[in-house]
Amino acid sequence: MAVPHAHKEHAPASVKCGVVTSSDSRTPETDDSGRLIKDLLLKAGHTVLFYAVVKDDAKAIADAVEQASWTCDAIITNGGTGLGRRDVTIPALAPYFERALPGFGELFRRLSYDTIGSAAWLSGAAAGVYHGRLVFCLPGSPDACRLAVEKLILPELPHAVGVMTR
Repeated sequence: MAVPHAHKEHAPASVKCGVVTSSDSRTPETDDSGRLIKDLLLKAGHTVLFYAVVKDDAKAIADAVEQASWTCDAIITNGGTGLGRRDVTIPALAPYFERALPGFGELFRRLSYDTIGSAAWLSGAAAGVYHGRLVFCLPGSPDACRLAVEKLILPELPHAVGVMTR
């Protein structure tokens, strides 16, 4: 069931967004997931005011999200949400969330299950509020990013930002 129209009437037409890719191997030129996220946001009418590729390092990730929070209402990270030793995005950011949004990760894993089966529970995908900004932490694969952005983030992004700024 969709959110009733009246609930979305205060939603902005365009949201200022940031994209942070966490990877030891990707560069801005080889960052397929970051590019996909930016393209999907722009196609939906949003702006991308911040973009960075940082190492899988807790401080680098936290610093990039902090910097993005200065100008962006929503920040989408990709990479570093799995079980590997270098997957530090969630431990780096979750302690700073003023509010966790557990439904995002739950729905992402549910939708992922339809595509990849039981491996979906290995994802630490999460969302929360940081300095009054929405933060979404996605896996690094382009397929996972497409799923999260198209099915979960874009349909509710303006509404969520509108609710937070009332």
